[in-house]
Amino acid sequence: MSGKIYLVGFGPGSEEHMSYKAKAAIAESDVVIGYTTYIKLVKDLLDGKEVVRKGMTEEIDRCIEAYEQAKLGKVVALISSGDIGVYGMAGPTYEVLLQAGWTPNDEIQVEIVPGSTALSACASLVGAPLTHDFCSISLSDLLTPWPVIARRIDAAGHADFVIALYNPKSGRRTQQIVQAQEILLRYRRPDTPVAVVKSAYRRRQSVQLVRLDEMAECDIGMLTTVLIGNSSTFIKEGLMITPRGYANKYDSLTGEAKEGEQAGVSLSMGLDGWYACLRQYVQDNPGLTLEKIADYFGVVIGEVLAAIAAGEGAGEHKAVRVAPDKLNEVVSACQSWGRLRAVIRAEAGAIIELFLQAQDFQQRGDWLNIETDAFHCHINWSNVDAAYLASREDKSYGVNFVDNKGHLVFRLLIRKEEGEFSADKLALYTQTWQALAAEGASND
Repeated sequence: MSGKIYLVGFGPGSEEHMSYKAKAAIAESDVVIGYTTYIKLVKDLLDGKEVVRKGMTEEIDRCIEAYEQAKLGKVVALISSGDIGVYGMAGPTYEVLLQAGWTPNDEIQVEIVPGSTALSACASLVGAPLTHDFCSISLSDLLTPWPVIARRIDAAGHADFVIALYNPKSGRRTQQIVQAQEILLRYRRPDTPVAVVKSAYRRRQSVQLVRLDEMAECDIGMLTTVLIGNSSTFIKEGLMITPRGYANKYDSLTGEAKEGEQAGVSLSMGLDGWYACLRQYVQDNPGLTLEKIADYFGVVIGEVLAAIAAGEGAGEHKAVRVAPDKLNEVVSACQSWGRLRAVIRAEAGAIIELFLQAQDFQQRGDWLNIETDAFHCHINWSNVDAAYLASREDKSYGVNFVDNKGHLVFRLLIRKEEGEFSADKLALYTQTWQALAAEGASND
């Protein structure tokens, strides 16, 4: 007789929120294995079952026990609250089985029974905070290094996700939630709504609706899930709501589409239209630098340059992308522009400005060296992925070099002579522009 392993997620813990399939899997099983707290939550379903209780840090032991029992021909239910595939036992079980030589074609069958996970259970108690894009991050650094966790929090904050924090705090780990708060306050308003939900649908359930700057002071433990809103999340009548985005397209939920928008069609700021929107914004708001445009749209300099280059220009701004195989030619062309201003972005974020002559820089292998009697500066040329000739009418003319993420590596700009741009130097710059623009067009 071949055995079977059910990996059962039974939801928040109350029987009314448990799926029919989860109850049926437990009923069919000879053996039920789980963390002691999980066993207590389903004790009414365990009459006549062999029950194996394991402690908090004995996850791998549970997986091995399930496999050993299944090899004896038994039907085993390995249980977790929430969804067993979300911070649950499904992953470790498969890892143990595969390392033991098991394959899906073996006699021992494995079936996952999904359940309502903690973030959806907690969300249902406070309103509709997960209606738009969200992510979940565990603050437990028992198995994941803290720098990795911090980087994920930073990325989610920058991307404006609604965030669910699992394992936010324990008796030993008390500062991770404080660090998470500090990181998110770089991107979110202090009054951003936060729901702190403990033991959803269990006997000691508690719900706190607070501000982001109050979050770390709340009563938080390992049975708590923290839901942090995005920039549009609000609280009204005691409900935490994240809008789905209808207001971007319609005057009201039952109103007509806004000017320029159509029902069933991507927003004008969608994939096909947002470059045009950026160019229109720049045209309507003269006086903006590339950096200010990038800050307004929350994008990198390379994305702004790509948007401007994709059209006929954007007001006083114009740009053209240099073909990848012509990057060295741009450096050579710069040597005819005379006196230059170099703007260099260091990896740490510092901005360096240097005044030099074209002959002051030389390319040597992976490095572009700028050397004068006053300074030596070495730019890692291997970081350069693309270049854009870019001008801002009567204000700047030059070339921007960006990395593969679109961040500015450095730019070279023509300097004014006695308060004016030299007509001769601008003519040479225009020749470079026309030659490389034509080359780019032929490559397209």
